[in-house]
Amino acid sequence: MDVSQGNSDLTQASSTRRQFLRGVGLAGAGVALVGCAPSFTARRDKPNIDVDVLNFALNLEYLETAFYLAATGRLAEMQGLGGNAPIRLPAGVTGLTPMNFQSAEIRDFANELATNELAHVRFLIATIRALGGTPIPRPEVDAGPAFTAAVAAATGGKVANFNPFADEVSFLLAGHTLEDVGVTAYKGASPLIHDRKPGGVLEQAAGILAVESYHMGAARFQLYKRRGLTVAPEFTVAAMSQAISDLRDTLDGPGDKDQGIAQPPRPGNQTSFRPMPTVWFSAVCRAKY
Repeated sequence: MDVSQGNSDLTQASSTRRQFLRGVGLAGAGVALVGCAPSFTARRDKPNIDVDVLNFALNLEYLETAFYLAATGRLAEMQGLGGNAPIRLPAGVTGLTPMNFQSAEIRDFANELATNELAHVRFLIATIRALGGTPIPRPEVDAGPAFTAAVAAATGGKVANFNPFADEVSFLLAGHTLEDVGVTAYKGASPLIHDRKPGGVLEQAAGILAVESYHMGAARFQLYKRRGLTVAPEFTVAAMSQAISDLRDTLDGPGDKDQGIAQPPRPGNQTSFRPMPTVWFSAVCRAKY
């Protein structure tokens, strides 16, 4: 199946944003993030592009679903869902057997994430069809070299062989990268949604946003508990999280809104719980309060 990009009806992103996505490998994974705008306004005077917004979300959900299903050995559950484009994994990883989780806690968490993301994909496909649209086909997904490239870029090349399936800390760090992007995508795209009636598209998208926020907070908390663990020369878990955060933060202008897992609260960022910041949207789309 051909790699497909989202509709250009969503406002075109800045070149900086596209360069970042190439650098971390997400653009090559076929994720339709080119539609994010620097800032959004209400859609009252503009066409209804709800199908485009949902296809934007669907493209990201394909990536998240493939990653979590592969980690839990359940990749076969994605067979035929949105097509059969290749899903690239690191050497030795088939996605048909679970990775080596060191604890039942993280194994069960990974399975919950996989089940949630699979439900998101199915729901978005059904909703797009119900609105008279055509779900975007699943792109070719890179859940191996893309993560390696992301971490290499974040660490200035100091960590060049990152494998998200090597162990559960690597899995959590990769999930930390994905989930923050998922939360910011839904938050940033919400002002574009036209259908705001009870039970409509906005309410349903808000439900998915809540689940993605839970994923992000839970992943950050697990990483926070392991923050002092050394995962690579010169990098603890906290330092790796901060490097990923700093790379993402190149997207949102001169401010520093994206936070790692162990930073103290800063003026202007109303952070009450460090592992889960209140400013979620800086990674992909900026939205004005």
